[in-house]
Amino acid sequence: MRSSSLFLLSLLAGLFAVLPQGAKAQTEPVSLLRDVELRTDTARYQLSRNAVNVQGERSLYFWFRRDDETVEVKLFPRDFSPERPLRLLRSADYQQLDSLTVENYGYRTRLRFRDLTGSQFVRLLVEQTGPAGQPRSREDVALLPLARTTVTLRPADEELYVGEEKVLEITSSNPRNIRATGEWTRTTEFDYRIVSGPNATLRLHLVPNQLGRRSLVLRLQAERPTLLPNGKLSYLLPALRQDFTVKASRLRFLTPDRRDVTMDELSRRRGVEIILDNGRSFELRRTYRLEDQEEPGGALMAEIFTRSYLSNDRVLCWLRPYNTHKQSEGYLYIKENDQARYVTNLDISPKTTISGVSVLHRGGDWTSSLSVSPGETVDVRIEGEGLQKARFHFEDLQVIPSDSSVRTDVRVVYRVQVPVTFDKRKSVIYNGGQPTGFALSVREFQRPHPLDFIGVTYGESVRAITKLGGPVLYDRTIRDVVFQFNPNGLDNGKQLFGKQYLSFEIRTLNSKGELIEIRNVDNVVVCPGDNSPRAAFYQDKACRTDPLNLNSILSRKTYDLDEWSRILVTIKHQPGQYQEPGYSQVVELVLKRNFKFDIDVSFPAGLLTKRQDETGYGSFSGISLATLAQFSFYNPEKINRLRPYKIGAGFVALNAFNLTSDSNVKRDLGIVILGSVYPTRRDAKLTFPLYLGGGYFLSSKQWFYMLGPGIGVRL
Repeated sequence: MRSSSLFLLSLLAGLFAVLPQGAKAQTEPVSLLRDVELRTDTARYQLSRNAVNVQGERSLYFWFRRDDETVEVKLFPRDFSPERPLRLLRSADYQQLDSLTVENYGYRTRLRFRDLTGSQFVRLLVEQTGPAGQPRSREDVALLPLARTTVTLRPADEELYVGEEKVLEITSSNPRNIRATGEWTRTTEFDYRIVSGPNATLRLHLVPNQLGRRSLVLRLQAERPTLLPNGKLSYLLPALRQDFTVKASRLRFLTPDRRDVTMDELSRRRGVEIILDNGRSFELRRTYRLEDQEEPGGALMAEIFTRSYLSNDRVLCWLRPYNTHKQSEGYLYIKENDQARYVTNLDISPKTTISGVSVLHRGGDWTSSLSVSPGETVDVRIEGEGLQKARFHFEDLQVIPSDSSVRTDVRVVYRVQVPVTFDKRKSVIYNGGQPTGFALSVREFQRPHPLDFIGVTYGESVRAITKLGGPVLYDRTIRDVVFQFNPNGLDNGKQLFGKQYLSFEIRTLNSKGELIEIRNVDNVVVCPGDNSPRAAFYQDKACRTDPLNLNSILSRKTYDLDEWSRILVTIKHQPGQYQEPGYSQVVELVLKRNFKFDIDVSFPAGLLTKRQDETGYGSFSGISLATLAQFSFYNPEKINRLRPYKIGAGFVALNAFNLTSDSNVKRDLGIVILGSVYPTRRDAKLTFPLYLGGGYFLSSKQWFYMLGPGIGVRL
């Protein structure tokens, strides 16, 4: 019985020993790739030959010189089958330049890496299509970029002073591969830190602690390792050694725990708490002077009162400032009985006070008026004391970074943008969350807009007054002149103009240019329409929306004016409402006529008259009298200018003023149609027109023709 139990136990133990191995053998993945080859422009690397274990993972290493290195990659699958091709998955670490091509039972492509120094865990992601109905196979090939980095330190001067910080430049073949944390490393001889500067430069900040000839040993770390001859990876660069001669300063520099102290009434009376290095010869509960020069008689900058020692070999003090000081102006000397004992430095700045604020609008000059408008970008200049440490911000306004911004201790300039939708009357200027007593007042834009938003109609369709282009000649009756306003033509999304304050001067003139009537309409306010982003802020009862009719203003209506009368309307912005010149437009309407009908009395003389029954050229008459109803015609290209010809019909008394008793003188009254040619001079009182026409004598009952001059008198 006991032997059978032992047999069963040994059998079970054997099964338990075999089962895990079998399960492990079943779950162990089969490698997809037989080998991976990576070739640069100088070397070739294979996974089967150039691999190292990094944290238990097999990685293909290769040397690189550039962060965007271009390499050729060959993939050799363990089971090459055209029906099951490989493909390279996308990755943020590299860019695939070529598609995978089959070559010698493998696949070839080119890759360009993006940032080999900064990228971590660089991998090739390879995938192979599985058999029908089987999932895809995938394998990650870990890559290990290696970099050769050299560093040198060549200071121009090997002399250092205890307690004084010196900045040196470190030269490297690959500065991005140097790990620069910026943290201080403290040793008994030196305190130093490595800082990455602009343009991929490295700077060594060095503070010596001991006198004499001292050696500085820097052990820098790299971002990308190097491969040692024994096959191990090393992130440490070769030690950088440099000898310096450290000299003692005549005065020891004491470093304060703060770099800036504000001088105000409270700090002068109660002092500001600071911590200084232990000066060794400090006496507690004693006051030391802080002056701006080493020799006696310097200006008193502050007083230092020592209170107690601290456990870190420092001293807790009260500092009472009395004058302002900047670190750039030189050191401050801690004196005892007019003898300089130590040297230190810090900024003693006045309390932030604002003496004035001014605003610069685009295209203008600095002004003390703090009025700004929505949608406007302005420069705000703040002047005072202690401004460099102030933290100004404007209520609900955005400060735009600008290359022209100025920031000094007495003046700061900000570029501020006022949103179009700003809904407050002012924007308070804050300093560190506290109101400064100054604010930008926000008012609506009030700029003169071109007068193209005003239209006029006088019997035709509405036309913009800016498109009339001079006097308008109108040959019909003007029933009324109506000016209409387009509020939606003022503001748009980019440009705001605000309310438009207009004045109208209306004059009517007769055909001789004499003034008939003059009227003035002031304070015509046109507000932007609903399309304006500030429409809700233009609500005003004075805003005009109805048109302006001239007949409602004039005593003598437009339809009652004589021919060639003129209506002159001068529209302009009211100058008192704007800070810049406004616009002005003159609308001139002229009552044009094409012809004129009139009764004309003239005295033709020397007319060559030929009767119907006469032979020859006829005879010349004496002074006759002609009364004609005739038409005159106006020049269409000129205002109130007649053409030089007329045509009319009427009566002519032949030889009416020939008083001789000669029986050969024939007097008669005829009905005549005459065409006349007149001179066009307006200033001529006595004219001599020419006549041509014909008619019928009533006494002799004959038809006749006549040609000759006449005499015209203008009264």
